[in-house]
Amino acid sequence: GGIIIPDSAKEKPQEGEVIAVGNGKVLDNGERTQLDVQAGDRVLFGKYAGTEVKLDGEEYLIMREDDILGIIERAAESDNPKAKGKAK
Repeated sequence: GGIIIPDSAKEKPQEGEVIAVGNGKVLDNGERTQLDVQAGDRVLFGKYAGTEVKLDGEEYLIMREDDILGIIERAAESDNPKAKGKAK
C-alpha cells in the first residue's frame, strides 16, 4: 500500500530572489565548487527551507544551494516562466 496525501497537505514551493551568494562549498581536497545560482536569479524553495534573519529591518532567508528546488527563467528569456533544465 501507499500513502495518499491530499492536495491541501502538500507543501507548495515558495519563490524568491537571490540577493547574494557565497564562494561555494569547500571540498575535501580544498577546492571550492562553483554555484549554479547567481545574485538576481528567481528561485523556488521549500516552505521550511533556510534560516530566517532580520537585517536593517528587512527579513531574509539564508539557505544552502541544496535547498533550492529550481531556478526560474526571467521573463525576457521566455514568455512563460518555467524552471531551467537543471532542477535540484
